[in-house]
Amino acid sequence: MATSVKTELLETIKLALTQLKLKPVEFSLEHPANEAHGDYAANIAFVLYPQVEDQWSNPLQLAEAIVAAIKLKVSHQSSSIIDSVSVAGPGFINFSLKPEHFLDYLNQLINSKQIPLTTDPFIKQRICVEYTDPNPFKELHLGHLYSNIIGETMARLYEAVGAKVWRADYYGDVGQHVAKAIWGMQQLLTQTHTTLPNLAKKSLLERQKFLGQSYAYGVKQFESDPEVKATINRLNPLIYAIAQALHQANGWQPVVEYEVHVPQSDFNRGEIRSLYQSGLAWSLEYFESLYQFLGTKFDGYYPESLMGEYGYRLVQHGLKQGVFTKSQGAIIFPGEKHGTHTRVFINKLNLPTYEAKELGLAPAKYQDFPYDQSLIVTGTEIKDYFKVVLTAMKLVSPDLGHITTVLSHGMVKLPQGKMSSRSGNVVTVQGLIAEASAYARTLFSAETHLPAKAMDQIAQAVGLASIRYAFLKGDVTTDVIFDFKQSISFEGNSGPYLQYTYARCASVLSKSPLKIKNFKLKMGALNPEELALLRWFYRYPEVVAAAAQNLTPHLLCTYLYELAHRFNLFYHHHLIIGSDFRLGLTTATAKILKSGLELLGIEAPEKM
Repeated sequence: MATSVKTELLETIKLALTQLKLKPVEFSLEHPANEAHGDYAANIAFVLYPQVEDQWSNPLQLAEAIVAAIKLKVSHQSSSIIDSVSVAGPGFINFSLKPEHFLDYLNQLINSKQIPLTTDPFIKQRICVEYTDPNPFKELHLGHLYSNIIGETMARLYEAVGAKVWRADYYGDVGQHVAKAIWGMQQLLTQTHTTLPNLAKKSLLERQKFLGQSYAYGVKQFESDPEVKATINRLNPLIYAIAQALHQANGWQPVVEYEVHVPQSDFNRGEIRSLYQSGLAWSLEYFESLYQFLGTKFDGYYPESLMGEYGYRLVQHGLKQGVFTKSQGAIIFPGEKHGTHTRVFINKLNLPTYEAKELGLAPAKYQDFPYDQSLIVTGTEIKDYFKVVLTAMKLVSPDLGHITTVLSHGMVKLPQGKMSSRSGNVVTVQGLIAEASAYARTLFSAETHLPAKAMDQIAQAVGLASIRYAFLKGDVTTDVIFDFKQSISFEGNSGPYLQYTYARCASVLSKSPLKIKNFKLKMGALNPEELALLRWFYRYPEVVAAAAQNLTPHLLCTYLYELAHRFNLFYHHHLIIGSDFRLGLTTATAKILKSGLELLGIEAPEKM
């Protein structure tokens, strides 16, 4: 309904402009901040005025002329949605919708199994969303969690408005972090008198903890001991060669010559391969367990080692095209010519850099899922790097470059500051969720009569909701500070507050289920709290579409918080049970809250 309403209003304005012999222009049609001013406000007069200032002395006069034309149309052709139209302030055009439409949408909500949502312009679109992008052999940290929460929410928003989504996970299975971790594994296994087979018998969490400790130890020794640094630097190309050999065993034809860079050393290749394969398998299994807990199921997994092969071929192709150029033995992208900066894509050793790997990732994903749009969710600290990669991609592979968008999110901070895994004291994803859940458990009243197991499950759902909502409720391109007391609260703008409101709705409806499902009322008979709810429902599809189209999930958070706020005012002021209409409002509120929370990846418990 929301789309048809907006479409009809836009068409009405367009017809008015035609009647006045004015050319149509792009303008905004939004909801006024103050609902007393109507349901929609258009700024058409301000946008159009510079082109017609010889005909009207100011935007106000132009707005009055447009309104007069609209009223003439409405008087001759009775509008199905416009109740009134007026000029406000220096030239805004305000529209008030007919009360019947609010009731129509309420009835539609109550009688539909699923809330009908806007599908334009996403219907039949194929969208690839890449997010999380973890590094095996290291803990999953809060930046990865932020990426996962944003990416999964965007994927759900796209699906809600009719798109087919491919969830992609790009993981760093090679690189110096892997070499440091494997060297650390060797040392810690020796120091603890443990063997790899014995370690494999331990729980997944114990194995992952060992990998994290190994990486931290490798980093520490790499930075403090020159001999260790030299050893790890020699180990690094061997790991690349081992990873390539594993791909070759699965049918891949190697493109990059890693083996020639493996130095003669005292490394036991078989031992290194076993450590690499075991550590990688444990990491990926651990990540998968967290993805499942977070509600993510990826469709495609893309290892960095293989993407380097794709990227190498693409850069060589671009070199022939003149997109890349040779410089001091390396192949570079001369970014200054294109408004960015120069970066190396193949280094002096004839090996692909991270830039080349990122470039190769696009065709690899497209090969699996021919997409119409590609969204990459990543940290803002590499925003400039991605600007170069995308510029190069648009030149060497324009069909993919021009349909790729990067959403750069801010950093996650706790009150004590940003965390790092380098020192081994990283705040892990699992650790943060466990702490948030434990804190949530302390907030439940002693009078809550639920089994202990059920309470623990609800506490976990509340803890995770507090994190997801805190990460999403603001502009995701900015930093977020997760404050436990503010975020894990049943009051204020928090995920648990929305969950509690939904549980309140469910509790009311469990005592008195809705019977009447088609309301016909006179709006004048409604009190302010009922009217406020009724006038808020119909915006939901519009908000979901805007959040998807503009990469702004916080719009959905803002809408749901206002809905919960309006319902709780209504709940505290009026007796619901005994009034079918109020039960209808409660049913609609519950449906939208549950739908919206699901899009945010938040569970909606019926009891709290």
